[in-house]
Amino acid sequence: MDKSIREQFADTVSTVGRVDNKLIVLVSDISHGILQNFAEHCPGRYYNIGVCEQALIGISAGLAKLGFHTVSHTISPFIVERAFEQLKLDFCYHKISGNIVTVGSAFDYSTLGSTHHCYGDFALLKTLQNIQIVYPGTAVEHDLLFKQIYDNSYLSYFRITQNGHNYKIDSDKIIFGKGIKIRDGTNLTIIVTAPQLNTAINSLDKLQSLSHDPEIIYIHTIYPLDEDLIINSINKTKNVIVMEEHMENGGLGDDIMRIAIKLENVKYASIAIPNMFFSNYGSYTQLLNTIGLTTEGLVNKVNETFNI
Repeated sequence: MDKSIREQFADTVSTVGRVDNKLIVLVSDISHGILQNFAEHCPGRYYNIGVCEQALIGISAGLAKLGFHTVSHTISPFIVERAFEQLKLDFCYHKISGNIVTVGSAFDYSTLGSTHHCYGDFALLKTLQNIQIVYPGTAVEHDLLFKQIYDNSYLSYFRITQNGHNYKIDSDKIIFGKGIKIRDGTNLTIIVTAPQLNTAINSLDKLQSLSHDPEIIYIHTIYPLDEDLIINSINKTKNVIVMEEHMENGGLGDDIMRIAIKLENVKYASIAIPNMFFSNYGSYTQLLNTIGLTTEGLVNKVNETFNI
């Protein structure tokens, strides 16, 4: 069985922590089982702050100010939304570096309702300075990207999904800040993040049968964005659609749209989570079906928007 991204997170900090004695992991009462290896091999550097997310961020920032590489870990809505002021003032205002690793973004905790959904995290975090946003879609991506940036001078946000993609990407192509061209195309650019790479790939046969020749661009680094790769692709195809598990406002789609409107004769579309509290209950797949983040939804949106 393949390792989940969450399990890889625990293995990665354990590996890094054994060689870097400045790495400290702080959690808000989650992931204790998978982090026991880190706690055992890095004594004195694993702390459970409890269900006190503002304190978690404040303590992490204080330790980071002393020169430690902190990893703050809990559920997305509680660390991004509940502790946003601490992220803003304790870390970003003072330009203190650190790492935020979350689970439960978007609809990963689908059956628990809006209190446990978090689909505005990119929008909120992009209002801050000195921040980086990473959305790995596989265990390998998380491992490589974390090791590349965990000790730099930024606050790095890692959004861990429990629903990654299953497309194998060569390790040497997984570079922080660089998107990946999965497929060359001629008349349509599909830009996706994390699990939605599966959707794009699974839609290829149907799209090609309808005379679309998609170029697929995969983005794991949300911020800073690889604008050169995106501009080159859109300039070639003149048609771009973005699929993401984030609300319409402030997500990857907004960034792509700002790029597209500066180019000539480009048509733009997106499929994202509506700008509303999503009160539906159901499985992750059922919620994606509701908003059209599916192969059928992609094909229909392309046919509605682009005359190819």
